[in-house]
Amino acid sequence: MKLKRKKSYFDPVPGAPEPISAEVTRRVRFNEADPMAIMWHGRYPLLFEEASEELGRRCGMSYDEYLEAGLRAPIISLHIDYFQSLFLAEEFTIRASMVWHDGARINTEFHVYKQDGSLATSGYTIQLFTDHLTGEPCMLSPEMLERCRSRWKAGEFHCCP
Repeated sequence: MKLKRKKSYFDPVPGAPEPISAEVTRRVRFNEADPMAIMWHGRYPLLFEEASEELGRRCGMSYDEYLEAGLRAPIISLHIDYFQSLFLAEEFTIRASMVWHDGARINTEFHVYKQDGSLATSGYTIQLFTDHLTGEPCMLSPEMLERCRSRWKAGEFHCCP
């Protein structure tokens, strides 16, 4: 059975700017591979997190900025589609793309590319903003996200090199 590759996991919002993207390139490490020298499937959420962290730094939503704002953004949904294996010492690139949403949440798509540019894995996360102290969900978009959106609409973010 061949999986159908989706162009996008999230429906586009009319008039929204293009996604903000960031990339991380590295190799499969020894501790990430199973006895067959294939990257273990359970490592992919950590790859997503590496690229997500880079994306957050790029658009003003780093972990330090979350702490300063008194916010958390727990993942409420994680989805992964596997197409090709990554192997021990193989170089690959993880791309994280934040997709516009009008609510107090973050929609992020992930693509993991093999060195030859073919797609190995894709997936997405949905995160909701919560108050750091109470854990209560934010009903309105927090100021940190609104600052990011203003810069996004102004065209300050360009896709990866």
